[in-house]
Amino acid sequence: MTAIYEFWNNFNMNIKISYDWLLEYLDTDATPEELQKYLSLCGPSVETVEKVGKNFVFDIEVTSNRVDMASVYGIAQEAQAILPRFGKRAKLRELNPKAPKVSLNPFPLEVSTQPNLTNRVLAIVLTDVKIGESPDYIKRRLELSGMRSLNNLVDITNYVMLETGHPCHVFDYDRIPTKKMIIRESKKGEKITSLENKTYALPGGDSVIDDGNGTIIDLPGIIGTSNSIVVDSTKNILFFIENNNPVKMRHSSMSLGIRTDAASLNEKGPDPERAFTAFLRGIELFQEVAHGQVTSKYLDIYPSPRTETTIKVYLKDIHRIMGIIVDEEEIISILSHLGFKANRHENPEIAYPDGVYFDITIPTSRVDDIKIKEDIVEEIARIYGYHNLPNNISPLVFIKQPPEIEHLFAVQYKAKYFLKHIGLHECMNYSMISKNLIESMGMVLKDHLKLANTISQEIEYMRISLIPSLVKNIKENTGKRDMLRFFEIAKTYVPRKDDLPGEDYKLSIATNTDFADIKGVITSLFEDLKITDYQIIPGKDDMLAGGESAVILHNGKQVGIMGKLNAHIVQNMDLSDSVYVSEITFDFIANQYTAIGHYTEPNHYAVVKLDATIEPQGSSYKDIETTALKTSSHLQRITYIGSYQNNISLRFYFTSRKENISEEIAKKELEKILKALI
Repeated sequence: MTAIYEFWNNFNMNIKISYDWLLEYLDTDATPEELQKYLSLCGPSVETVEKVGKNFVFDIEVTSNRVDMASVYGIAQEAQAILPRFGKRAKLRELNPKAPKVSLNPFPLEVSTQPNLTNRVLAIVLTDVKIGESPDYIKRRLELSGMRSLNNLVDITNYVMLETGHPCHVFDYDRIPTKKMIIRESKKGEKITSLENKTYALPGGDSVIDDGNGTIIDLPGIIGTSNSIVVDSTKNILFFIENNNPVKMRHSSMSLGIRTDAASLNEKGPDPERAFTAFLRGIELFQEVAHGQVTSKYLDIYPSPRTETTIKVYLKDIHRIMGIIVDEEEIISILSHLGFKANRHENPEIAYPDGVYFDITIPTSRVDDIKIKEDIVEEIARIYGYHNLPNNISPLVFIKQPPEIEHLFAVQYKAKYFLKHIGLHECMNYSMISKNLIESMGMVLKDHLKLANTISQEIEYMRISLIPSLVKNIKENTGKRDMLRFFEIAKTYVPRKDDLPGEDYKLSIATNTDFADIKGVITSLFEDLKITDYQIIPGKDDMLAGGESAVILHNGKQVGIMGKLNAHIVQNMDLSDSVYVSEITFDFIANQYTAIGHYTEPNHYAVVKLDATIEPQGSSYKDIETTALKTSSHLQRITYIGSYQNNISLRFYFTSRKENISEEIAKKELEKILKALI
């Protein structure tokens, strides 16, 4: 059973099929190149056509909602509808295998399942099979489709899956001692050993097959187990098909990190009616190729058969949505070639064509995909050819946002514009981070929301701070340039009991420069946004180093932090240089932003600028500024120039609102200030 679970190369539904195999179900005069061109225009994208010997291989991408098309037969049905639009003959040869004769002396077999795990289960026993190589045509077609040929028993299951689009399985009947198959949910921690001899611990709630003694003999729809697969000595087989709960398949496959072709098909909900066609086709091939004898009644557990649905569509709606008039006969022809049934009706009380409508019967293979009238119109339009529709751009629809949202995004744009133009680079990180990053940053794991179905441990927990992601950005870019200055504006997610998480926008900055630089960035941003009602004072935070950290206050409430990352985090993150970070609640920025600042009459008198270098002696910059302004009535403002060792250089601006002052007066004022600071 190994090749049933051959891994696909990517997440897309790409299938490879050979030209000669397609012609078994499609009577056409189209060349391989014409098939590629016309199918790609109106249906599945044929990405490449490769000539292999006298044959051709199509590599076809099928959209995820069209699992019915992911097979040789499915592509043939699409081609039947599309090719005549381009003057090519195309007729579908139906796939109708015959039901097997019932054995008079059936082998024992018992199968049970649960409605929440499977939609349909089919099983039958065949005996005296002859295991060996497959016929050349099966081996060649499988290999051209990218699958290994292992033996005729395994190859048949893969062949049927590619031909019909429904996964199927073959077990060694004699390796199931109880002759029972119980489909149940797994318990957390139960283990399986796959056919590749890899052991997996199940998360719980997975669909598994139990032999009745508690032994798991299959992870249906995803991967087989080593204790039930066919081996060289196999004589009797159990041919088995289950149409699974697609949500269960997807959850189990992603949780375990097992991506197989069977899982990729099953998680998209293949048609349970097509499962019976695949079942009969498989039995037919086991009899023909492996000379198996049917020695049991076939079991068919199908408690809720899938039924066709009907959608009512008015002709006027088809014309309105497509933007052109399409002939009724052409509409009916397109739909019938796709497997739909279209019955025309007309309301005599309404003038033609407004009173014309169709009752369209949706085949079981499309009921999950076709739900509303627009879906029907889409089918007609794509086969008719989007390239044949008028090249008119639909009018744009503007949805006005609430004023507070408009304001928030407007301020975000202004903040980003400013930060980028003073040399910072914007980062856009995932909203989720890893457990390792949280712990390396010294944060508490339980404070974060954990995703239940993450596809990677790197994106497992929702962020409550943007700083860890930016620190990671600094680490990953170290060595690429000397100066790194990053920022991000994004939501954080704070858990709330019995409620959805709180979603708060924050602005975070990370640099490898120094404290003065990051403080200068913030104060410059605030100045540009006309924000004045704030204080920056020394403060503490678990992420920041003592002595080089500050908090931003508004009305006595903390709205942000800034400072040097503490040494413990630097060591945990394996950073080569010091990193300075800041994080500010963006609601504060948005609420305090004003488009036009307060008007201050310009000073008509000269300003004298004097520089001085001082030793702070433990005083903060805020303390120095406050003392200086109190000491001198002529002091207008102070700016920071730089620092060296324990000294800082400051620039003092002296002026008067009444008269021009001399440099001598300014020097005397500076001396008073320096004495006050000692």
